[in-house]
Parts: sequence; C-alpha cells; structure tokens
Amino acid sequence: MRRFVAYPLAAVAAAGSTLVVASPASAHGYVSSPPSRQALCAQRAVPDCGPVQFEPQSVEGPKGLRNCHANLGQFAVLSDESRNWPAKAVGTKVTFKWALTARHRTSSWEYFVGGTRVAVFNDGNRQPEAVVTHEVDLGEFPGRRTVLAVWNIGDTPMAFYNCVDLNVGGGSDPRPTTPPTTPAPQPTPTTSPTSTPTTRPTAQPTPTGTSGTGRRWEAGVTYRIGDEVTHDGVRYRCRQSHTAIRSWEPPFTLALWLPL
Repeated sequence: MRRFVAYPLAAVAAAGSTLVVASPASAHGYVSSPPSRQALCAQRAVPDCGPVQFEPQSVEGPKGLRNCHANLGQFAVLSDESRNWPAKAVGTKVTFKWALTARHRTSSWEYFVGGTRVAVFNDGNRQPEAVVTHEVDLGEFPGRRTVLAVWNIGDTPMAFYNCVDLNVGGGSDPRPTTPPTTPAPQPTPTTSPTSTPTTRPTAQPTPTGTSGTGRRWEAGVTYRIGDEVTHDGVRYRCRQSHTAIRSWEPPFTLALWLPL
C-alpha cells in the first residue's frame, strides 16, 4: 500500500526552511527523458506546479486511467492544458527513460497518444533496473503530441502516470510565440577626437548552485553525468544529468547516483 509524506510547503515558501525527509516513503518513478511534465516541474522549467515539484515520482493511481495526474487533486496541474507545456523536439523514434526510485515488480509499460496505445512492453512481474528505457515508434503521429506513459505495477492494482509533450519529427517548439518587433534604428555614433582608454573587464565569479563535482550533495544543484558528490560520508557518481531536489538524496535515488 502506498504511503504518503506530508511536505511542509507553506513553511518552505514562507521562511525558506529546510525540508527534511526521513525516508523515501513516496519514492517510485517517473519519465526523466524526454522530460515528463512532472520532471519539468521538478526542474523548475515550468513554475508554480505545487506539490508535484517535490515528488515527481509519486503520480500513482489505479490502473486503467487515461490522464496525466492519476486522479490526484494535489497533482491536477499536470492535466492543465492552459499551462502551455514545453514540447521537446524529437525524431519519429523516441527513447523514453524512466528513473525508478523504488523498483516495484512490473507487469507492463504502456504508451498512448490520444486514445491509441502505440506501444506496450511486458515485464512478466519482474523487478526492473533503476533506469528503464524503451524505444517507441511515433512515426504515425507527427507534430505536437502528448504521450501518456504508464508503468503498471505487477503486485498491486496501481500504476504510475506521466505525460510527455513532444514535437514529433523535429523542429522547434511549436507553441505560439509573439512575433519579434523590429527595433528602431539607432543613430550612428560619432567618433570622439579624444581616445578613450580601454578598460579591461574584471573577472566575474563563477556562479554557485548550478553544477558541482567532488563536494557534498545539495538540493538545487544541477549535476551532470560523471559528477561526484559525498552524502553521509559515502561517495556517489552521477548517472543521469538532473537538478537535485530534496527527497532525491543519493541513497534514495540509485537511478541517479552510483555508490563508489
């Protein structure tokens, strides 16, 4: 039976306090690449997502649903089409990568476009690896599409739901954009008779909190494949590029971190 962790979101918003999670009670899995809607929320690529930004791996509901939020009110933003979700440009064959933070026995993985099931992968109630990939042919569905990816658990009546927005066939994101305005012509600067001494720019400090290797794991840092961190005295190497959030500590997310 699924257990829930109550996240003190109000306290975080009000005081920027540290969110403490004793165990990965709600850790399961999600599509990390191409980024699912909950992955985009966790990366803050889409703002104001609510609780799902802290637990993208927890969109779990009864088997047989056909929506993005698994009928969970706290994750309803995932089915809000007015959010104008970014669509990843891909070819006609797409490799979907799941990051599993709890490796439940699996009956099958399904992929839907609209009401059409375009692919199914049967696992025979086996336990999957921490990272699972599937190649799906979307050649019959060109253009902007939303793919519903479903992970059907083998030993419970539950499944995990992910919506992934794609622009099948490549090209740029087809979301409507405002036509650029033509800048007003600027006057041609006149040459000053007096030479102005050239000022050498000062070196800018390297921004912190964007990437890191060889230091203590921290939430909010973007890690790349091969980066190494320490957590509770143990060293880990990054297996998948991602931006860390609390509850994704290395011991709990072996899909992202390899113990050394």
